[in-house]
Amino acid sequence: MGKEPVRVLVTGAAGQIGYALVPMIARGVMLGPDQPVILHMLDIPPAAEALNGVKMELVDAAFPLLKGVVATTDVVEGCTGVNIAIMVGGFPRKEGMERKDVMSKNVSIYKSQASALEQHAAANCKVLVVANPANTNALILKEFAPSIPEKNITCLTRLDHNRALGQISERLNVQVSDVKNAIIWGNHSSTQYPDVNHATVKTPSGEKPVRELVADDAWLHGEFIATVQQRGAAIIKARKLSSALSAASSACDHIRDWVLGTPEGTWVSMGVYSDGSYNVPAGLIYSFPVTCRNGEWTIVQGLSIDELSRKKLDLTAEELTEEKALAYSCLS
Repeated sequence: MGKEPVRVLVTGAAGQIGYALVPMIARGVMLGPDQPVILHMLDIPPAAEALNGVKMELVDAAFPLLKGVVATTDVVEGCTGVNIAIMVGGFPRKEGMERKDVMSKNVSIYKSQASALEQHAAANCKVLVVANPANTNALILKEFAPSIPEKNITCLTRLDHNRALGQISERLNVQVSDVKNAIIWGNHSSTQYPDVNHATVKTPSGEKPVRELVADDAWLHGEFIATVQQRGAAIIKARKLSSALSAASSACDHIRDWVLGTPEGTWVSMGVYSDGSYNVPAGLIYSFPVTCRNGEWTIVQGLSIDELSRKKLDLTAEELTEEKALAYSCLS
């Protein structure tokens, strides 16, 4: 007997990231080469025609794993029966807009989508928020979908994690698949802390610490962190468009590892609901190092945090606490 299809929702599906993401899902990149999928694509009414064009292309690509496509501008239809929800749609910040204006728009979007998911998604639906401000959008979604377990609501920091692995791989001229256990702490913003204190590289003579191989603390504390933090802006400058291919690919990585598990001895970064680990305030969606098994993530415990790292963990937590207060002020 073949596997039952998994229903995967992508919001903002007619946008740039959506257009890169849906073929990856349909090809089995996200859930594996033997897992059939039914795609639910949701977007706003002005994008209805473009959304239909994406649906036409999915039909034309004749993906063997794709067992159905729902393309809709109706949030209830989009959310009905979904097992995995990837929330790419959001209100982007435009020139001249205050942060509170952007937050207010996103609060109303995530409030309505949270209600639809809560009422219509499959039991135990896993949610990944990609749209910025991702951590706080995820927190709003959690607030307005109280019956979805808090462990099932996450946000994307795997893109930052992969960017960190990529920078180390380029610097050391090694395969990126040989670099592991970098950590992104905190917010998916320029206050995030890319931490390589526990990262290693596979070499012919065994695993070696990244810090020892790079042997340049000034680069690791300076340019490396700044490059990872500012990479999104650098891509916008180069492409005149925000990163879509890499965001879509890392969303697949996030869900694949969450559902199918992380390799033994390897952790990844996910924005998850803080339980107070590493003295991060509980009640924030914060990026931690996690391992995944049987569809559940667990925060990696007991890692040493030096003084420099402590300051950076606290700084990004402060920003998230401010964002949370700003989001809640939009509700009143």
